[in-house]
Amino acid sequence: MKVKVFTDGFEGHVRRSRERNRRREMGERLESEKVLTFEDPVMMVECFTAHRMRLVETARKKKLSITALAQALGRDRGAVTRDVNKLKKLGLIRLREQVNPGHGVVQIVEPIAKKIEVRASL
Repeated sequence: MKVKVFTDGFEGHVRRSRERNRRREMGERLESEKVLTFEDPVMMVECFTAHRMRLVETARKKKLSITALAQALGRDRGAVTRDVNKLKKLGLIRLREQVNPGHGVVQIVEPIAKKIEVRASL
C-alpha cells in the first residue's frame, strides 16, 4: 500500500483541494479517495499492521471473499475476519453480499476507495 506523507501543512492541503475542484469543474472524472487522519501516530501503527496492509492491497487487486483472502494471504480465516472487521470499522473496506449458486451468500471484501491516504499528527 502506498502512503503519501505531506510536509507542506495546511497551505498544501488548500492547494490540493483547489486543484481537485478545478479538475472537477473541467468535467474530469476523479477517482474515489479516502483520507484517514490519526491524532496519535501510535494508534495509526496499531491499526495498520503488516497483515492488514497486505489484506487491503490484495483486496484492491481482486475482490475476494474472506475465505479466498485467507487462502491468498496464507493466513487463518479467523484472523483475516478480525482484520476485516477492524478495517471495516475504520471505514477502509466494505463487505458486499454476493449470491454463491448452490451455497447461499458469500461476503466479498472490497476497498472503499481506489486511493487511500493516511495521516498522523503529533
